Amino acid sequence: MPRLLMIDDEPGIRRMVSRTLSSAGFDVDCAEDGVSGLELARAGRHELVLLDLMLPGMDGLTVLRRLMRERPSQRVLILSAVGDVTSKVRCLELGATDYLPKPFAVAELIARVQARLRQPAPEHAERWLHAAGVKLDLSRRVAEYRGRSVVLSHRELLLLEHLMRRAGDVCDREQLLTDVWGYAFDPGTNVVDVYVGRLRAKLSGHLIETVRNVGYCFLAA
Repeated sequence: MPRLLMIDDEPGIRRMVSRTLSSAGFDVDCAEDGVSGLELARAGRHELVLLDLMLPGMDGLTVLRRLMRERPSQRVLILSAVGDVTSKVRCLELGATDYLPKPFAVAELIARVQARLRQPAPEHAERWLHAAGVKLDLSRRVAEYRGRSVVLSHRELLLLEHLMRRAGDVCDREQLLTDVWGYAFDPGTNVVDVYVGRLRAKLSGHLIETVRNVGYCFLAA
């Protein structure tokens, strides 16, 4: 059975979600605070972590940030009463796979879990990626260019990897939002432009070309 981890400080929510997912064919571990939840996530091999944001001991954003730094391929579904757009975008930028606000329908929770588990985890078969003089370490999240090494955030790594794998091709914003951020639609955010700007600042401005009204293109050579 697929193994899941539920991190939530509300006993009623833990019991309800655990029973629901167990009856749907999942093996569910539970933690009631951020510290123990992070330890379980580090030690176990969970297909998906269901994470609340308002946790005692260590808040959910900190858990998410540390978990993504150590295990960038881990799928994380946020379950939180904090449902504002800023919080959703922040979690997705940090590496969360999905975000479901509380209260939620049981049927939707099961559907979201099943949908995320159908998507392959972003495991990398190779460690290094090369394009246009950039050497990208997929394991350590470090990019080397012209004798300099720069550390990348989780989302910067995913964006740079996406662009480098398609070097010479134009990547439109909608596809970047889907493949890098997991958005099924354009939420009207300029997050792609912001992160391209961060990569240009860390590496070089001429490596990523802007294609007006379309998207971005990484130099082929």
